[in-house]
Amino acid sequence: MLRKLPKWLRYSIWAILFSVGIVTLSVLFSHLMVEWYTTNWVFDDIKRVPHNRVALILGTSRRLSDGATNPYFKYRIKAAVELYKAKKVDYLLVSGDNARAYYNEPMDMKKALVKDGIPENIIFLDYAGFRTLDSVIRAKKVFGQASFTIVSQPFHNKRAIFIARHRGIHAVAYNAQDVSASAGFKTQMRELLARVNVMLDIYILNTQPKFLGKAVDIL
Repeated sequence: MLRKLPKWLRYSIWAILFSVGIVTLSVLFSHLMVEWYTTNWVFDDIKRVPHNRVALILGTSRRLSDGATNPYFKYRIKAAVELYKAKKVDYLLVSGDNARAYYNEPMDMKKALVKDGIPENIIFLDYAGFRTLDSVIRAKKVFGQASFTIVSQPFHNKRAIFIARHRGIHAVAYNAQDVSASAGFKTQMRELLARVNVMLDIYILNTQPKFLGKAVDIL
């Protein structure tokens, strides 16, 4: 059938099919690499989580676009509180986006943690966690932690652990409750592309955080 088409159109179709194939293979390879590599360092059972001095809570917005409470936010706060109360960590480092006026993920998360009974003096804020990579690497280079426990949803934790372990950080992760498949569909689709981007960051671009700055001591 293709032979009946003009040569330029045949070549265009083959080029499109080839591109789709490359993208599909890249997404599949990246997804499987992250899943396979991180298996031993991501935990659902809090009893199995090793003690670390610091937990890194990855930021997200407090509210959804319609004003409702963001379940990702709610469940990460809950997981961080569980870790602290189970004496699996001593300090909490909250890392998120504060690049826009009236939008402050770290402060919102700190307020929620304090409301749930976490002492304010054990919470440290990282305002330059614009990406997962920034949050993870800054935890080491700015806040001086070569080993810590990451808190987020399972899909996010796996990507964060992949970054950490490839950058010489001995991190583990505790999984916050995930959201339903229907509510999290868009996020899961974005995650597929985010994992491809991680491969580029780690193996090709050697991407570094947008900002570093002065060291901060977690006492």
